[in-house]
Amino acid sequence: MDMALLNLFIASFVTLFVVIDALGVAPVFATLTAGTSPAHSRNMAIRGTVYAAMLLLAFAFGGEWLLTRMGVSLDAFRTAGGLLLLLMSIEMLFEKRQARRENRAEHMLDDEDGPEDISVFPLAIPLLAGPGSIAAVMIFMSQHHADPRGQLVVVAAILANLLIALVLLLMAPWLLRVMGHTVGALITRVFGVILAALSVQLIFDGVKNVFFNG
Repeated sequence: MDMALLNLFIASFVTLFVVIDALGVAPVFATLTAGTSPAHSRNMAIRGTVYAAMLLLAFAFGGEWLLTRMGVSLDAFRTAGGLLLLLMSIEMLFEKRQARRENRAEHMLDDEDGPEDISVFPLAIPLLAGPGSIAAVMIFMSQHHADPRGQLVVVAAILANLLIALVLLLMAPWLLRVMGHTVGALITRVFGVILAALSVQLIFDGVKNVFFNG
């Protein structure tokens, strides 16, 4: 693999790793599946990850077509996506994102009459394949729409992240006991700073292309 493709893989992998935030999703998943059988929890983790992969890949290959039909330029989407990711990074820094996830989990548990199918909502959408990850996937794919090898690298980064997410979901009960709130909060804040820098770069690229290369 040449350096350009390796750099693309690293950039897309790190961005998706931060945006998907599987380390933050795992404790919420453990809460949502608390009291259910290990088989049910395992089934929800596998199905949710598969659904998230289908959604992200659909937007990866069909997102640019959709934007074209809507009359939205790639640079406009890149700028908007960067702003969305920046807002997400701010939420991560102040723990608002995790609080919202936990609140959603509590509401679902209050209404639960039995083992509920959480694979589509909220696990696949929006915990794993939310607006931030969809935007990130579309941005990276749009930057390499004429390069099949580049697109293959982005797809590899998507699948690698979802494989990691699946492993963490399957290990969620154990991770919840080991990590604790303090370590989890520290990791979330570090990821938030990284995501903020990546999102600002996306905004700069989009604005530069509109005003100086348009």
